[in-house]
Amino acid sequence: MAQFTNQALLSYGNVVTPSNIATGEVLEALSITKTALTDSYGPSDRVTYIISITNNSASTISNLIISDNLGSYPFGTTQLVPLSYVDGSVKYFIDGILQPSPAVSVGTELVFSGISVNGGGNTTIAYEADTTQFAPLGAGTEITNTATLSGAGITPIEASETISATIAPIATITKSISPVPVSAGGVVSYTFVIENTGNTEITEVDNAVITDTFDPILSNITVTFNGVAWEEGVNYTYNEATGEFATIAGQVIVGAGQYMQDPTTGAWTITPATSTLVVTGNIGPVI
Repeated sequence: MAQFTNQALLSYGNVVTPSNIATGEVLEALSITKTALTDSYGPSDRVTYIISITNNSASTISNLIISDNLGSYPFGTTQLVPLSYVDGSVKYFIDGILQPSPAVSVGTELVFSGISVNGGGNTTIAYEADTTQFAPLGAGTEITNTATLSGAGITPIEASETISATIAPIATITKSISPVPVSAGGVVSYTFVIENTGNTEITEVDNAVITDTFDPILSNITVTFNGVAWEEGVNYTYNEATGEFATIAGQVIVGAGQYMQDPTTGAWTITPATSTLVVTGNIGPVI
């Protein structure tokens, strides 16, 4: 939409009097918006985008093209693309009615072609994209994705949407047993490794808790966390009658993952932060 102004002059004798400034607005035939269904992303996340086109004229406009840059951004002398179109994910609606999928091509850009918008109507394109190895992951980074609408006799118009890297811990846990096998009454260690690939650490306020029920039940247990001895009732609880073990909320701490962008390729890598909990005890009663 473009605004314009106009001012008239009244002349009489040697006097010139200007009028007020009148402002008008030209309503463009087409307008476009782009929206992501989530405002953040993480490694290997899937994002759904909605592109909406409105026809403000009375006539149907056909053979339109939508070119989507998939968040492309400059890196040195090249362009990196942080999003990858999910093949077959496009949905095409005209005035809310699902249509056969439009033609799709993926090269340096994602292109939908053969798009139509009824007079006074609305057309919607929905599609999914996965984050790639080039998606920025550090705190404060983001992806700005721009779609351009063009066609014969149409001045190209753009719509952009920006989503930010998730600022949160992302934790996983693995458990191992040693030794294997172990004799009845022998000593065994359960090792829990907690990895955080998120860009913020897991702190006391996150109230992380690890629970387990040992079967067979362990007796005479000792517990360490990152090599430091823990005390029952202060750091953890254990019921030797049932084998139920639990860390006390806020005792499990894990640092933030480290994010690095390769200076040559531009690919982002994650080095997870880890913490290790070890529970050692006898399998069943000591013989």
